[in-house]
Amino acid sequence: MTLIELVRGKKESDLIKKVAQIESLSEEFIREGVAAGTIVIPKNINRNVKKIVGIGAGLKTKVNANIGTSPEHINITEELTKLDIAVKAGADAVMDLSTGGNLTQIRKEILAASPVQVGTVPIYEAACRTVAKGKKISQLDGDLLFDVIEEQAEQGVDFITVHCGINKSTVEILNRQGRLAGVVSRGGSFIVKCINATGKENPLYEQYDRLLAIAKKYDITLSLGDGFRPGCIQDASDGPQIAELSVLGELVLKARQEGVQSMIEGPGHVPLNQIETNVMLAKRMGHNAPLYFLGPLVTDIAPGYDHITSAIGGALAASSGVDFICYVTPAEHLRLPNIEDVHEGVISAKIAGHAADIVKGVKGAKERDNEMSKWRKARNWEKQKEFCLDPEKFTKERAKLPPRQEDVCTMCGEFCSMKDE
Repeated sequence: MTLIELVRGKKESDLIKKVAQIESLSEEFIREGVAAGTIVIPKNINRNVKKIVGIGAGLKTKVNANIGTSPEHINITEELTKLDIAVKAGADAVMDLSTGGNLTQIRKEILAASPVQVGTVPIYEAACRTVAKGKKISQLDGDLLFDVIEEQAEQGVDFITVHCGINKSTVEILNRQGRLAGVVSRGGSFIVKCINATGKENPLYEQYDRLLAIAKKYDITLSLGDGFRPGCIQDASDGPQIAELSVLGELVLKARQEGVQSMIEGPGHVPLNQIETNVMLAKRMGHNAPLYFLGPLVTDIAPGYDHITSAIGGALAASSGVDFICYVTPAEHLRLPNIEDVHEGVISAKIAGHAADIVKGVKGAKERDNEMSKWRKARNWEKQKEFCLDPEKFTKERAKLPPRQEDVCTMCGEFCSMKDE
């Protein structure tokens, strides 16, 4: 029995109780949200998770960190270190996006080591297996993809990104309208290649019932991927993006009918003046399903600083209703993130999420700021460290002070405005 079926049957659930405690909300509020599909709690029945979080309306904005190998850089020890760094920095979930090495073993070790919920993009492994057989991506077999999904679900993955909204009709819109940056979603591009090369329908869309059956069996959450997310400002809010979103809304309803939890992924690169509209459309067309946005990045010209461009967009998106932010690191568009990039990416996304929670009136958000301000006024540095988002950074910066400046900082010194006469 899935979590949705449990709450609809008015049965008790430890997951509901844990999320209610963490959020300082009533169990009834969480239960009603899960039953309606406006809140999800990703948790595979085959896995124990130490830190359970809920994602959705009325809850704190959550942050995901992506980790994983590439064909050019395979080091599981490094990825496990990234996992540890991400969780310590405040990541609520991680996604294993590995495409290099023994993917089953890498995923096994990440699942075993992660105290938080773990997601994947199964089509990555299906593509890797296809290429390993000497075939082209366009020859990716639907049965192979479903086999991979089942294997990953059985292994314990809590949520999966599946690009079900790309079908022959939406690809036709893409081909007809064209784009400046094309399809930047890796998984989305695989499916487009298959459809254009073979003329066959996307198996994730055509056999969606088969996908729901697997998800229901393991009670994994479907993260309905935005395969047509804009990869540049020029492509934001265009026909292919909106057409895919319309399909995802229909698939959300089907998932709810089957008792399967689902959320919708969103863009991408979006200018500031279109973010609120994008969120409103996604909530309306997605029947208020939880929204999982990558950023969005508000400009295309800041490689090396895209943790900042995404934090700007993420703060506005989350304050408008986005529930789950995927971090972006300084390495975005340039290379595989290293350990330092992971830390900066998580902190940047946490800043955006918390700023949005203040706007949304999430319980405890503004109160934390008030505590910080109280201790800042009192120049109590230990208490400030307790309430700040990055205590490690706080400590490092304070350590740079000369001993005689311990009471204040070196900006104002004896002229500190916080200091009484």
